[in-house]
Order: sequence, then C-alpha cells, then structure tokens
Amino acid sequence: VQLQASGGGLVQSGGSLRLSCAASRSIFSSNVMAWYRQAPGKQRELVAYISSGGTTVYTDSVKGRFTISRDNDKNTVYLQMDSLKPEDTAVYYCNARPAILRWGQGTLVTVSS
Repeated sequence: VQLQASGGGLVQSGGSLRLSCAASRSIFSSNVMAWYRQAPGKQRELVAYISSGGTTVYTDSVKGRFTISRDNDKNTVYLQMDSLKPEDTAVYYCNARPAILRWGQGTLVTVSS
C-alpha cells in the first residue's frame, strides 16, 4: 500500500501551504499517522505525528508553525504549514509511525527567501 502526499509547491518565506495525504480506512484507523521530510543532501526526518485520538507531537524546528490534523471520516491526514522558512524546503512524505508502510513519491515544498 502506497500513500500519496499532495499540496506542495513554491512559496515565499513567511507563506503557508497545506499538505494532504489520503489512506485506506484499514490503514488510517489502526495507525498513528505522521509527516516526514527529506531535504536535499539530508536524511529523512520525522516532522510531526498524530494518534487516532488526536494527540500530536512535533519536532522542535516546526513547533508553533506547523499543525498536523486528521479527518477520520475521510481517512486523510493534513499538515498546515505556516510561517515557512527556506530551511523547510524538502520533499514531504506521509506514513505511519513507525514508518511501516511503503514510501510514496512525496510532495515537494520549496520556500524561497
């Protein structure tokens, strides 16, 4: 099963983007869902995750700027990204946490200074 993230694009520093990722009900209902990112030349890192009950955790660099949410009726997880910085430039992926599912292509977010 492959997850496909969408919603990336080119945005100026300080701008906003909203990423989306839909999954099957069986996957969505039984997993903590997460967003990861991989910047050029760097390893993939965990950005944020959300439990089925709505508990959220963020990596320090995005706290206060990014918001992860999930719609259990639509089996979709979102990442609202505000106050974007050039260092947020990366390919963003969704997966479970731990990342036990096949990685999709991700969606590219480019933040210009």
